[in-house]
Amino acid sequence: QVQLVESGGGLVQAGGSLRLTCAASGRALINYAMGWFRQAPGKEREFVATISWSGGDTNYDDSVKGRFTISRDNAKNTVYLQMNSLKPGDTAVYYCAAARGSGGYSVYDYNYWGQGTQVTVSS
Repeated sequence: QVQLVESGGGLVQAGGSLRLTCAASGRALINYAMGWFRQAPGKEREFVATISWSGGDTNYDDSVKGRFTISRDNAKNTVYLQMNSLKPGDTAVYYCAAARGSGGYSVYDYNYWGQGTQVTVSS
């Protein structure tokens, strides 16, 4: 079992930056691919970014490519999402997730989820 806790969300003006952190406990994250998803009010949870267990392979949704960076520190059992040039459309609850397999773009590819952290971008 893996427990995930996100932090780092908040209110920021458009064009600003935030760094989200996902801290894991229970098992070593090195065994899992990791992903970030987000969910805006009234919308389905959507893929943001994913990173392989080694950190050598990353993928992003087109809407955040070039602005967001996913990274991980397996020694600290932590995954990060650096978000730059934020837009009001990025407003959502952000979730990190762990996959026993190779991860992917679907919520069904992931086995464990955190409780989420709110990101609000004002115009």
